[in-house]
Amino acid sequence: MAQARLDVDDDKFTLPVVKATAGPDGIVVSSLRNDGWVTLDPGFLTTAQCESKITFIDGNNSILRYHGYPIEQLCEHSNFLEVAWLLRHGELPSQREYQAFRSTILRHTMVGEEFRGLIGSFPRNAHPMSVLASAVNALASFYPDTCDITDGDQLDEAASIIMAKVRTIVSLIHRRRRDEPLLYPDVTRGYVDDFLRMSFAVPYQHYESDPLFVDALDKLLIIHADHEQNCSTSVVRIAGSAHANLYSAVAAGINALSGPLHGGANEAVLRQLEEILHSGQSVAEFVEAAKASGRRISGLGHRVYKSYDPRAAVAKSYLKRLLSERGEALAGERALFDVALELEDIALTDPYFVDRHLYPNVDFYTGLIYRAIGFDPAMFTTLFALGRIPGWIAQYREMLADPNTRIGRPRQVYTGETERDYVPIAER
Repeated sequence: MAQARLDVDDDKFTLPVVKATAGPDGIVVSSLRNDGWVTLDPGFLTTAQCESKITFIDGNNSILRYHGYPIEQLCEHSNFLEVAWLLRHGELPSQREYQAFRSTILRHTMVGEEFRGLIGSFPRNAHPMSVLASAVNALASFYPDTCDITDGDQLDEAASIIMAKVRTIVSLIHRRRRDEPLLYPDVTRGYVDDFLRMSFAVPYQHYESDPLFVDALDKLLIIHADHEQNCSTSVVRIAGSAHANLYSAVAAGINALSGPLHGGANEAVLRQLEEILHSGQSVAEFVEAAKASGRRISGLGHRVYKSYDPRAAVAKSYLKRLLSERGEALAGERALFDVALELEDIALTDPYFVDRHLYPNVDFYTGLIYRAIGFDPAMFTTLFALGRIPGWIAQYREMLADPNTRIGRPRQVYTGETERDYVPIAER
């Protein structure tokens, strides 16, 4: 086994190395704590919390793979439910496996009247991510016989319930915000097709989803399905390491995703594009002003990708298709789309952005597509969460199965006061 040596003053350590199949190898530093040392890594930028076989990212070369399959191939040939199976099992499903999985998910999409009442108890103007996290957490109380994480059958059932019902929950949140009657699932329709029907159909009228919208949203769900050990996935694993049930762990991930620096970034991108459109400035003038003031432009740059985000490339291709094939219907959105395209052209050619690796990221185009489909900005992050559900489930289950898993307990380097004596309040 490969080893690393660490010399700190007179202390010398020999540390084992875990060889990666792709990407950087890992130096196991666990033994340092026993010798009075800890590693200090704010943001865990160089700390691996686990070994994983699910997702591989090479940010320097625009590579994203699920179990070895490039995201571009999955978006071209696969669909979201098939990718959800892949993330969980590590292999693409056979036709029989896919049909059985699809049937199981669709069969679980209904929610009971008491649960619909729970959704209805939230204020209409409550932020959708707060409602979504609360609703997923509440599923544990509605399905208590699926909360034993040591029972594989219960864990399978909980995973199916979450995959199915989050789709229904998001549609219910969307309709309540619009003060529209809530609709029931139709198990004869596809996963994404029926989600759009439940979100936008008028009761008692026949509704056919736009096939391009179905295809575009399906692919956005795929590109969001997993992304290695990001903030929300790390939260899911940390919660799961304490043996919190799957519902609680996923709800924790949703809360983390709600942050504007994480899942909420796509909403920020759209708001900034609207700001540019209505600022009275050209895109170039806005960019120059932002550069001069040091203001960050939303949607440009990514912590991992130092080249073009491959997920952004997929999203951009669908935005172009929407403009080409639905241009007349989307005429009112064209000005905003043009701002985004011009801003990207600047980012790809201006040395200020190129030298800093500030390429468009996944959030840059997804909000525009969600808006074109008909969702308002407050719903964007719930759609991100809907896509990320299978990744969170796969990561949680991999964590449980890993014999090296320990309850998450990061260390610190204490820099506060040393011991001092208490002073009575009258003497202070």
